[in-house]
Amino acid sequence: MRLEKIIIFILACSVFQQCSYSQQTLSKIVIKDTMDDKKTNNPVYSNTDTSSVKLSEEEWKKILPANVYQIAREKGTERPWTSPLETLTAKGTYYCAVCGNALFLSDTKFESGCGWPSFYQPVSKTSIIYTPDNSHGMKRVEVQCGRCESHLGHVFEDGPPPTGLRYCINGVVLDFKKAQEIEKNFKKDKDNKSSGKEQ
Repeated sequence: MRLEKIIIFILACSVFQQCSYSQQTLSKIVIKDTMDDKKTNNPVYSNTDTSSVKLSEEEWKKILPANVYQIAREKGTERPWTSPLETLTAKGTYYCAVCGNALFLSDTKFESGCGWPSFYQPVSKTSIIYTPDNSHGMKRVEVQCGRCESHLGHVFEDGPPPTGLRYCINGVVLDFKKAQEIEKNFKKDKDNKSSGKEQ
């Protein structure tokens, strides 16, 4: 009986360790838009189509990279602090890497210390589906893409105001696109400075 308690304690500690603060320091990583690189083989990927996507697992396996398939379709979890999106501070929108559905705005992203990109609010009520997850002996709420029902991560009630929620999302199932307006203003300012027209 005592050995069982020790084993349960060790398992619980390893689960909670996944959302603890990192002891390692990550360097700032410059990220370009991630959407253009890997979507050529995915006919359902769209940032404008909001219709539901229903494909067989065999079809998903053919069009998704193996790492995305494992997380999104098999409900896997990437290792903490491995996603460059976790520390990204650029302004823009985070999309589902599986189908292109808009999920989160960068304005709702915050540093939670858990090792995965964290947000306090989705783009809209329909961009996310909530499902109970009682796996691994825990009661959690899984979040899935509202368009293709791919696994994204989980939501917890320990986030910042105004929602008090923390959407803990696997970075591998996110695509990021910089805010076009910010890029446009940056280029305009750069052109003005190089031509001597300070505003």
